[in-house]
Amino acid sequence: MSRTVFKGDTEYFPGIGQIQFEGPESDNPLAFKAYDRERRVAGKTMEEHLRFAVCYWHNFCATGADPFGPGTRDQAWARSSDPVQMARKRMDAAFEFCTKLNVPFWCFHDFDMAWEGASIDESDANIQTMVDLANERQAETGMKLLWGTANLFSNPRYMNGASTNPSFDVVAYAASQVKAALDATVALGGQNYVFWGGREGYAYLQNTDTRRELQHLAMFLDKAREYGRSIGFEGTFLIEPKPMEPMYHQYDFDAQTVIGFLRHHGLDGDFKLNVEANHATLAGHTFAHDLQMGADAGLLGSIDANMGNPQNGWDTDQFPSSIYDTVHAMMVVLKMGGIGSGGLNFDAKVRRESTDLSDMFIAHIGGMDCFARGLIIADRILADQRSSDLRDGRYASFDSGDGKRFENGELSLTDLRDIAVATGEPELVSGKQELYENLINDYIVRGAS
Repeated sequence: MSRTVFKGDTEYFPGIGQIQFEGPESDNPLAFKAYDRERRVAGKTMEEHLRFAVCYWHNFCATGADPFGPGTRDQAWARSSDPVQMARKRMDAAFEFCTKLNVPFWCFHDFDMAWEGASIDESDANIQTMVDLANERQAETGMKLLWGTANLFSNPRYMNGASTNPSFDVVAYAASQVKAALDATVALGGQNYVFWGGREGYAYLQNTDTRRELQHLAMFLDKAREYGRSIGFEGTFLIEPKPMEPMYHQYDFDAQTVIGFLRHHGLDGDFKLNVEANHATLAGHTFAHDLQMGADAGLLGSIDANMGNPQNGWDTDQFPSSIYDTVHAMMVVLKMGGIGSGGLNFDAKVRRESTDLSDMFIAHIGGMDCFARGLIIADRILADQRSSDLRDGRYASFDSGDGKRFENGELSLTDLRDIAVATGEPELVSGKQELYENLINDYIVRGAS
């Protein structure tokens, strides 16, 4: 059943109705070719598997500006000098867009949904105003909040970080924002809460007490967890890894760094990872790698779906268009049994050169179709006995005998040496990597219809 399309006083996307599935033969740019939300794959509908979300910041706040020039997009919802009216218009535009795209979830930062006031009390009141309106819009449309978060990186006060800032006053101010954002997330029924440490790191090692800053980060997260649980937040707290940019080195460098940090500080019972594709590639990994590390640790909580330009060394936040990448990503998700309360949030923006309102829909449709194809193909690969045989066969020596005894911790180092002496030089066993690559490519070429 489709969500109700929101109709406000102004239609911000005129001439565009609710996007429908028309199948692979369609040449309509405003229709899904692969994402059939009710189609069942591996026991669940596509909507249940993928749990798509639209982000507030790139779509309804960004104008296409870059370091070399101003924005290129004329947005009707931004034509106001009154911050209250602009915030209301922006929210109406967001719910109109999301319901026309027919996604189940949306995501926000505190000060892209609302606006920052002259004091903490004023900012809190502004957020509450928009929470009240968002609750009305959710009730009208059936939309839900995937997660909320606080922007602890844009304001100049956070130039040296937020929870890791060397000034206690800044740390306290950041806490006030997180408290308000958690209140808003709970009030809106948010299923997760995200921490992106945009400036939690350092620019110069020799003027930084890294040990102290990491302790402060852990303490801050612990107190946020404590407060969230006290107000009834039952969802998952998420950490989003990123290696650099804006800081020279960020403390949440990649999935494994965050996993180690959470376990070291006893936070892994409540916190999981929100893995972003472009952040993984900036860390020198593949998207699937960071997903797999999170899944292996039981700490993959949600996904920011985008991609980067491999020729650029910064976060370009492009919409995903590589089926090869989405196939590998969905193989990880399917093998771990699904994304749980997380989802696939399109933390992506249309290009500066894409200035038509329809481009926002076209970009999301392309990303949703790309992941839908990835889901279908991944399921077919995993259902092919060859895929598990190729992987599991490499570890067959650990399934019985001395290999199994080793896994069970029954063999000492001396035992292992004695076995090696008795066995002699091990035989070389092919990893069959090219065969597995060809298997995946064969399924991709066959397509997802």
